[in-house]
Amino acid sequence: MGFSVQRWAAWAPGLAHPADWEAWLAKPHPLPAEGTPALTEMPSMMRRRVDRLGRIALQAAYGAHADAPDAPVIFASRYGDLGRSVELLTQLARSEPLSPTSFSLSVHNAIGALYSIARGDTASYGAIAAGEETVEAAFTEACGLLADGVPRVMVVVYDEPVPSPWEHFSQDVAFPHAWACLLTAGTEGNTVRLGCAAGPSPGLDLDLDRAALEPEPAGLPADLRILRFLVSGASRWEHAVGARRWRWERHA
Repeated sequence: MGFSVQRWAAWAPGLAHPADWEAWLAKPHPLPAEGTPALTEMPSMMRRRVDRLGRIALQAAYGAHADAPDAPVIFASRYGDLGRSVELLTQLARSEPLSPTSFSLSVHNAIGALYSIARGDTASYGAIAAGEETVEAAFTEACGLLADGVPRVMVVVYDEPVPSPWEHFSQDVAFPHAWACLLTAGTEGNTVRLGCAAGPSPGLDLDLDRAALEPEPAGLPADLRILRFLVSGASRWEHAVGARRWRWERHA
């Protein structure tokens, strides 16, 4: 099953508009570590409950969804809101009372629930975390929904640096960011297909169609390499994870 990207949006400190993102993805440079979107699309009473990571994810979701009809939404984050979890665990270790609101918002699907409630959207939503393959898992789920006849699906990918004391487990997210794509079934001349094969990728772990892009910048997180492929027009990109090789292909 193939898909087409009908609309996309992304947000990070210092990057808010698609044109800015396209320029940055071509030539990445250091971005501010701090920053929070205004998220004016969400009612203020609800907005005040959302932490920075949630605001960033929701800003990308609102930007990609815009005025499109309601659609299933898949929120994908490898780590989720670990900062809130650390705060709760610290309070627990100190025998301090826990905030029920903070606890309810620490679960992985909380951001999606807030989005659904704020929009009054009765379409389904889900939350996915699948390690290094989180983005591929989310798009596989989206392709399944499209194959079942759903007219459009939105995927929202978001993460931020892992907080202390867990930062030594992972340093692959350098700054908070989120991106979202509104997907429809693939159309003739504009279809992206995602496949998976066993075995390591020959050569580099991340293989890019060099005819379509400049040599790939070093240090770009895997999820942003996928966004780069989706918005660039490149014809092929591979992501090797353990014993699997994910292949993203564009068919003209």
